[in-house]
Amino acid sequence: MRVHFIANSVLIGVLGLTGCASMAPEYGRPSSPVEDNFANTSVTGIQNTQVTELAWREVFNDSRLQQVIALALENNRDLRVAMLNIENARAQYRITSADALPSISASASQTNSRTGSGNSASTSHNASLAVGFTSWELDLFGRIKSLKNEALENYFALQETQRSVRMSLVAEVAADWLNVLAYQQKLQFAEQVYTSQQKTLQLTYAKYKEGIASALDYEEVKTSVDSARADIASYQKQLQQAQNALDLVVGTKVAKQYLPEASTQLDSVKLANIPANLSSSVLLNHPDVLYAEHMLKSANADIGAARAAFFPTIALTASAGRSSNQLTSLLSNGVNTWSFVPTISVPIFQAGELKASLDMSKIQKNIYIAQYEQAIQSAFANAADALTTREHIVNQVDAQQDLVRSSYRTFYLTEARYKEGIDDYLDVLTAQRTWYTAQQNLITLLLEEATNRVTLYKVLGGGADAVAQS
Repeated sequence: MRVHFIANSVLIGVLGLTGCASMAPEYGRPSSPVEDNFANTSVTGIQNTQVTELAWREVFNDSRLQQVIALALENNRDLRVAMLNIENARAQYRITSADALPSISASASQTNSRTGSGNSASTSHNASLAVGFTSWELDLFGRIKSLKNEALENYFALQETQRSVRMSLVAEVAADWLNVLAYQQKLQFAEQVYTSQQKTLQLTYAKYKEGIASALDYEEVKTSVDSARADIASYQKQLQQAQNALDLVVGTKVAKQYLPEASTQLDSVKLANIPANLSSSVLLNHPDVLYAEHMLKSANADIGAARAAFFPTIALTASAGRSSNQLTSLLSNGVNTWSFVPTISVPIFQAGELKASLDMSKIQKNIYIAQYEQAIQSAFANAADALTTREHIVNQVDAQQDLVRSSYRTFYLTEARYKEGIDDYLDVLTAQRTWYTAQQNLITLLLEEATNRVTLYKVLGGGADAVAQS
């Protein structure tokens, strides 16, 4: 009885030591290596809501675009891989967490043996039943706890990777969809000009036959018609390539009814509210930055495990059960058995391996500090570029719209003067080409403005929690 009391007391005392804190250094977030604020003007957005608070359906409000984004969230392979990596990290964390607790198992056996020969031979039987645990390490110095924290931070990091993939996917799908729309508009306008010029070519040919127009007039108009045909072929090719790019990022063929129509406005992406002199601290919640920080915390925990490796490790093996020479009487007449085997391992000579492991952990932490700072700098640069574009793109669009109106007016007046016999038709073609080019450039600029809306949503951390059911 005294032996049982002593053994139980030792076991309870040792178990009480397993809750020791980790030997990892106290974590402190590195200082931000960028300016405290962006030098941007304010942007009025959706109901004064911050970009990170917006669901993606509030920003991308075209029903067809919403369908395409939802389709991408279900089919994109990069997102699927990111989700599977999270499941893998979650399983790894559960494995590491299980190391902190004893693994209890039960065993039963029966042994039959015969010794001697002839009449002097005898047969013996032995049956046993035992429950216990084997080589359970007591986490006296926090080694297992540090490894558990390391696995947990790795899991959190992969969660941020998934958020980043989702955010990038939503933005890329929107940008590709808008690109399809822009080429549809360019193609439609080129076809309209081509149709108009074909009619002019027919009229000019009739005048040429009657001797009213010269052969030079006819050839000049025909040159313009051929140029429009070449533009149509080019835009058809680029439109198909844009649709192929959209199919690729979505992960499946996008049905025609989900593609934009040429009449769709390029401003179907709503802006979020962005205050003037936006604080750069908003970037600390960006998925890429959070990923880098979790990896830094993981490296910090790894230092704790490396430090704990310098100290002794204690492992326990214990079991309790019944033993009998007859299986039928194992429970009724068997004898109690138990064993308690503590093992201690003390590192004495490791040829510098433990010190090298600790040094490597510290170096790895410094690497992750640099990567964390780099993630903030990259996020700051991307956001600053997008905000700078936003400040000037509106004025560019206004100026280009004025250019389209004035160039069309010039074309209209030049054509009227030609009909009055004042100007040559070459002047008409030149004015028409100027108007045509200005209009196509306006579509390109409107696409840039719409894409900037998407970019702002991405670089400021919007859409990170986008899901197909949102």
